[in-house]
Amino acid sequence: MSESRIRRLIPVLDMALEEERKAATMLGQCQKQLDEAQTRLRDLEYYCGEYAKGWTQRGGQGVGREWLMNYQRFMAQMEVALEQQRQTVSWNSQSIDKARENWRQRYQRLEALRKLIEKYRQEAQARADRQEQKLLDELSQRAHAQRGNNA
Repeated sequence: MSESRIRRLIPVLDMALEEERKAATMLGQCQKQLDEAQTRLRDLEYYCGEYAKGWTQRGGQGVGREWLMNYQRFMAQMEVALEQQRQTVSWNSQSIDKARENWRQRYQRLEALRKLIEKYRQEAQARADRQEQKLLDELSQRAHAQRGNNA
């Protein structure tokens, strides 16, 4: 009985394994996207900081109105870019949380199926062991009975 249950569960286990692998792949892709978004944010922050340092150095030498306006316009654009990148990082962070939870659920299902199959295997082995012991007991009784008849 357990062996037929095991055979029926093998395709289910295979599907669960495939789902877990896909979820793990998606989790990896989400992690990569998050890492890339965080790197872009750090790069933008660094570039913005370097540009601000340049402003400080140049400002000490005196600047014209047009240069100041260009600087302010550029820094406003940089702030927009920074905010957009922060939103991208936030979105990717939420995405990885969802992917991690999806993978966790798939993994737990896979492990539950593996444990169930192992339980069925152990039951089948225990049943086979009992049958073997019963057979050995019967053979032993027959041999004992034959020795009694021959004496």
